[in-house]
Formats: sequence, structure tokens, C-alpha cells
Amino acid sequence: MSLPASYRPVPVTILTGFLGSGKTTLLNHILTERHGHRIAVIENEFGEIDVDSDLVLSSEEEIYQMTNGCICCVADVREDLVQVLGKLLARRERFDHIIVETSGLADPTPVAATFFIDNDVARQVRLDAVVTLVDAHHALAHLDDPLLDGAANQAVEQLVTADRIVINKVDLANEAQVAKVEQRVRGINQTAPMLRSSHAKVDVAQILGIGGFMPPPMVLHDDAFHVCDDACAHDEAALAGAAGVPAGHAHDPSVGSVSRVFDGAFDRERLLAWLDRLAEQRAEQLFRLKGVIAISGDERRHVLQGVHRLIDLQPADAWGERAASSKIVFIGRELDAQAIDAGLRECLAA
Repeated sequence: MSLPASYRPVPVTILTGFLGSGKTTLLNHILTERHGHRIAVIENEFGEIDVDSDLVLSSEEEIYQMTNGCICCVADVREDLVQVLGKLLARRERFDHIIVETSGLADPTPVAATFFIDNDVARQVRLDAVVTLVDAHHALAHLDDPLLDGAANQAVEQLVTADRIVINKVDLANEAQVAKVEQRVRGINQTAPMLRSSHAKVDVAQILGIGGFMPPPMVLHDDAFHVCDDACAHDEAALAGAAGVPAGHAHDPSVGSVSRVFDGAFDRERLLAWLDRLAEQRAEQLFRLKGVIAISGDERRHVLQGVHRLIDLQPADAWGERAASSKIVFIGRELDAQAIDAGLRECLAA
């Protein structure tokens, strides 16, 4: 497809960050701010059920969810990303910017590679920036995790690739802790500007339309990129090398997710007590938990968020005409699915 000389590609921002860093909170902030952009959102969920779309506030933006794998390491899911982009571009009069929110375990480098494939879709978009969120309270533990080491440490990969870094949750750390995190981050990425934020509230102009990504002097072709895993790895390594990013990526096989859906409502006190015990006993293994919860005797949805020992359950909007149900996803290392299932069932209201 030939494009007119006056055609302006749609800018794309890749929003990344380790589990619990605040990506969905930042996304909600962007979607509710008056910044003049019309934004389309593509989300990539890590888990068997889609929770993130329920956590994103209602808006007029186009929102697509991809739950069939991680776009950083599954070739056919990257192909699905191209297909979703194609659907969006068919209605591009409805938006002027695209945000791709990756899962917390994603390496953004191969996601970025999607925008340098030589096809019609790639020619209609341009990668504007990779924006990485950092949890000021837990970042050092993730960066120093011996089981997320070397090229497989996603927290490191997300920082290396970043064009803009947001040090989030500074309200949960003192100045010395924040400074230590910033020093460590700067040792990994020496060029990306850093912003501080609480509750992911940042100046949207500092993360959208910044032109931060400088593409490498090469173009990847579809036939070379998707022939086989080895070919994909070769092309991704070439892109990573051109961008100054260490090559190689694989998820830690001990990291997984446990997803559960319940039609019944939970007893709030029993649920919080069980979650607190779980967080206390498995804090280092439990990276992230999130959910939308039905609470007995309450007509409102409740949003559950958790990072290691920090558990938060807050009321949101009313269920209205929607059937009340609960969806919960736990992400961590060596999770006991049977024990989690049994514990949750004990918290259901009679």
C-alpha cells in the first residue's frame, strides 16, 4: 500500500514496568486528563482471565485486550498485535495516539520490534517512546532478585529499553530510598529522563508525543521475522544490538499466574484477613495480585490491588445492570494454586 507524501504515521507509546509498578493507574490518569489526545489502548494481560480491562476507567477511547499470551515472547501473539493495529488503523479518524500496555513480565524490546516490520501496518505507525514505570518501594528487590538474573531479569530489561522512566509510588518511600532507586536506575539507563510520581500522576506531555525512540538503521521483513523461533531470536537480537539492548529473553519458568472467577460474593473481613496472611507468608514470592471483587451486602464493585505485602481493597462504581462476580489474578513464583483456591473459597459469604 502506498501512502500519500503528507501522511503522518500514528505515534505509539509502549507502557511497561514490572508487576505492580502502576501501569494501569497511569493509564487511567492518561485517559481522564484533558490533554487533547484521542487515544486507543491495547492491553496485554498475563494470566488466564482478563482483569485489567475492568480496572481501566470508562472512557470514550478504543480499548482492546490481548489475553492469549505475552507479546514479548510469543510470535503468533505479536502477529495478533499487528492485526489489532490494522483494525485500529481502519478507523484512525477516531484517535491520534496508540498506547500498548505490556504485561508486567514483558521485555519491551521485541514488542518494539513489531513496529519495524516491513508491512502495511508498520508503515502507518511510528514508535514514539517506551515509557517504563518503577515501583520506588520494591524496585531494588526486583532488580537484585537472584532468580530474575541476567538477561532474564525483566525489571532490568524494561529499564534498559526505556526512553522515559517514571519513578512511581514515591509516597511509599523516604527521600533516601528514592534517591537510591534513582541512582540504581541511572546505572542501568544513563540517558532516559526520569520523573517522580505518586499514584502515577505525571504531566502527560512528558510521556506522550516526546519522540523519544530513535529507530535503528534497519528494517525487519515479515518473512525473516516470523519463519521460526531461531529466526525471530536472530532478528530480535539484531534490533536489540542496534538499540544498545542486551540480547536474549525468556520468562523465569518459576513465575506464573493463578486466576480464579467466583459467582458468589466475598465476606470482606475474612477475605482481607486471608490476603494479609498470604502476603505475610509469601511476600517475596507474591509479586502481584489484582482483581474486581463482589462484597456481600455491598452494591459496589471493589478493586483489589496488591504488591508483595501491600494489600488494598477499595470500593468503586456500582454493579448496576452487570452481574456481580469476582475475578482475581495472582502473579508470582511457585504459587500453590490448590491452596489459593481453597483459601478463597473459605472467604466466600454464606
